[in-house]
Amino acid sequence: MATEEISRTQGLNPSQQSSSLPDYPQMILEAIEALNEKEGSSMSSIAKHIDSTHSDLPASHSTLLSHHLNQMKQMGQIVMLNNNYTKPDPNAPPKRGRGRPPKPKVPLPPGVVVSPPRPRGRPPKPKDLLAPPKPKSVSTGRPRGRPPKKAKTGTATAPPPPPGVKRGRGRPPKVLPSVGFQ
Repeated sequence: MATEEISRTQGLNPSQQSSSLPDYPQMILEAIEALNEKEGSSMSSIAKHIDSTHSDLPASHSTLLSHHLNQMKQMGQIVMLNNNYTKPDPNAPPKRGRGRPPKPKVPLPPGVVVSPPRPRGRPPKPKDLLAPPKPKSVSTGRPRGRPPKKAKTGTATAPPPPPGVKRGRGRPPKVLPSVGFQ
């Protein structure tokens, strides 16, 4: 099962895979160790070293190499500094995640029972048992909220013009009052 998964990530079926070709993470680590560069090994130098040591590489070698380099970088098997890959320093502190680290939990002495955490939100008001019960809301006879719109029964618009008279386009001209000047 594990060999099938490795061969699938390399793009080959188990029947097509050469028995002499090791898996990519192993080849990458061997190349980094063999190159032994102080600043780390670049992707091109790792690819050249793998090409020189293994002759029967698949056609998609560069794609598989970049995929496995990224995968190993995510898992922490190799570290990338200035576009160069190196093995992680065993004495280096572990890499911190983003954000503020959680507070350290202080161990409780034995025999102390931990109370459950408070529920979220505002606590309810205390109920006064001695107070008389509140009467239900006084009804005014109207329901709450905005009243619904009433349907229009009649139209208060001007009656249509008589048939046969055609109206012109646009705004009608202003009617001047007839005032006699003498």
